[in-house]
Amino acid sequence: MSSPRKPRSIKRWLKYNYTKLMRAPGGPSMVALGFSIGIFVEMFTLPTYGLAFFLIFPLIYWFRASFAGALVGFVFGKLIFIPIAFVNSMVGGLVLPNHMRVHIPFLPHWLNHALLVNLKLIVGGVIDGFVLGAIFYFPVRIMIKYVADKRKEKRKLRRSAIEAKPLAE
Repeated sequence: MSSPRKPRSIKRWLKYNYTKLMRAPGGPSMVALGFSIGIFVEMFTLPTYGLAFFLIFPLIYWFRASFAGALVGFVFGKLIFIPIAFVNSMVGGLVLPNHMRVHIPFLPHWLNHALLVNLKLIVGGVIDGFVLGAIFYFPVRIMIKYVADKRKEKRKLRRSAIEAKPLAE
């Protein structure tokens, strides 16, 4: 009888996923593109009651981006969503016409008003999400490229130290 496996530590799991992300096929540009897609989708997920999350899958497939990068971007977007939600609402209010009203006859007035607020959040979220995704693409790509180059340099130094060691003896 085999003994139950000890669950892996969270630190080890995070390090493993970080390594997978850094070594993702397609390089830093695919990971950064996935990150941008994740932020873009997160900016209008709340008013759609989470259904916008399913938009990540076709976008990742269409742009051939990194799914892991998209999930990291999605989580990062959740962390910054509350302050950005006010900006989303303001941008949505600026884009939508002032005379626009949502009126569904069989719904109470407060629900019609809530639908209008959600519409502003969705429209503003799409615009702000696109802008944030474009802004974050380049810094994320540069950072991942820097880490990968640093890792290659470290491996090269280690390899040259191993090769030089037998010569010294």
